Amino acid sequence: MPYRVVPFVDLDYYHLYNRGVEKRSIFLNDRDYQRFLQTVFYYQFSDLKFRFSRRDSPLNKNFNNHPKSVEIICYCLMPNHFHLLVRQMKDGGIHKCMQRTLNSYTKYFNTKHNRVGPLLQGAFRAVPIETDLQLMHISRYIHLNPYVSHLAEDLKTYPYSSYRGFIGMEDDFLFNKQPVIDFFKNTRDYKEFVVGHGDFARELETMKHLLMEEE
Repeated sequence: MPYRVVPFVDLDYYHLYNRGVEKRSIFLNDRDYQRFLQTVFYYQFSDLKFRFSRRDSPLNKNFNNHPKSVEIICYCLMPNHFHLLVRQMKDGGIHKCMQRTLNSYTKYFNTKHNRVGPLLQGAFRAVPIETDLQLMHISRYIHLNPYVSHLAEDLKTYPYSSYRGFIGMEDDFLFNKQPVIDFFKNTRDYKEFVVGHGDFARELETMKHLLMEEE
């Protein structure tokens, strides 16, 4: 995977994303989604090497003594693309984490599904988060993806995002929601912040597709 010329700054936040080659699916079943999450979780840590084992679960390990090069704030995996909101904790952390994660996952996917060649559309995309308001809105945008794409009418039912952890439905060991959730009085307020924007976000997406079709 080629490097991106992006001046990532330590302790700053970034929205990272990419999609499959020719918009093809990069997750075909539950195991694929879990494998990607497991891989990116491991590669947050600068001194860990991911092992190809179903038994090598993050739940079975203690990571308190391992320094992070990247901290995952929130995420959402969709059938043909992914979104990550991250904070760089160590110089070069994002480049290293993403290179390891995407190379490892591509090898896994190609082996499992009997294919060859690139899986993703070149290098990952990165957008710097410049304000607290932007941080909040990007987290909402990421979490609304399944609803906007009509994959889930209720975000609580979508298993491949951090939304359920944000509202207290499940463990949040994969990510650190505090930089976003601290702007809200409680998880209920965050839920309303996200869900209350859902229908408007769907309308915007529909308009975007209509305008593209007319061009």
